Amino acid sequence: MAILHSAPRYAPFDGVKDTLVAALGDQVIEAKEQHGEIVLLVARDSVETVLRTLRDEHEYQQLMEIAGADYPQRLDRFEVVYCLLSLTRNHRLIVKVRTDETTPVPTVTTLWPVAGWLEREVYDMYGVLFEGNPDLRRILTDYGFQGHPFRKDFPLTGYVELRYSEEDQRVVYEPVRLAQDLRQFDFMSPWEGADYVLPGDEKAAQAAPPPPVATPKDTPTPAQTGAGAAANKEATKPAGDKA
Repeated sequence: MAILHSAPRYAPFDGVKDTLVAALGDQVIEAKEQHGEIVLLVARDSVETVLRTLRDEHEYQQLMEIAGADYPQRLDRFEVVYCLLSLTRNHRLIVKVRTDETTPVPTVTTLWPVAGWLEREVYDMYGVLFEGNPDLRRILTDYGFQGHPFRKDFPLTGYVELRYSEEDQRVVYEPVRLAQDLRQFDFMSPWEGADYVLPGDEKAAQAAPPPPVATPKDTPTPAQTGAGAAANKEATKPAGDKA
């Protein structure tokens, strides 16, 4: 039996964006509603103050996630994305700041202690620095890992690979060495035929042609098949007369 609740699944956003923009003032660079959520782009140096205001005065109590995004074509190529949840309003709010490889973002561990782990993940994957984080270390990759895997310019193969060295009795890092060259895809249909010898077809190209097929024996005349007037007459006789 279906249970119907009088309360809506999500509280309406009517007037929320304008209220937040008015409360935050010049700290907001851009505000919009996107994908059913309010997105605020705020000044980098003001992010701790903005999030404190949203938590204490507008009931966005929980920090659900801190994520990163990389836009290499921008001067400030990184976006740090804070996902907030209001339990009392049933609202979600996205707050973003932009930065580059060297300019740190103020930490929000002063507001939510769990932000320490989330900021470490963004640092590990993107290389974004967080000023004031008490323990800004890698958290998903090894401490000796080179580079930041979620950057758009990070190679798919990585810079180094690790293996266990029986000689040194430890894990060692070495430059990436591919076992074979990357395959080249020319999207040519195999039925059209390639203008080069495909891998594995070298022997087939040099093999001798098969011997010709012998002329098949056929029976084109009635004399060879036994058909004709005599056979037709014999076929019309009753079964008892064939004895």
